[in-house]
Amino acid sequence: MERVVEIVPEAGLHARPAAKFVETANEYDAEVTVAPVEDGEGEGVAASSMIAVTSLGVKGGEEVRLSAEGEDAEAALDALEEVLSTPEEGDGE
Repeated sequence: MERVVEIVPEAGLHARPAAKFVETANEYDAEVTVAPVEDGEGEGVAASSMIAVTSLGVKGGEEVRLSAEGEDAEAALDALEEVLSTPEEGDGE
């Protein structure tokens, strides 16, 4: 199961937004990967790894492809999409 989501927090997947993203990914019984859309069909990195997620260097306004497999795959994608679609406090929205 896959989904493409635009990153709303201006900081992208760095610092607090990335921490919230990884924390949320770890709450579900699903294997989730995240990859920048511009990378085409690359495998992506584990959404459960803070180092891997921040190493993507994804900025606000860019899109990522979320892929999930497992019992909670759809719920995990829903929750992660919510995290990525919510402006961070102080983003001026």
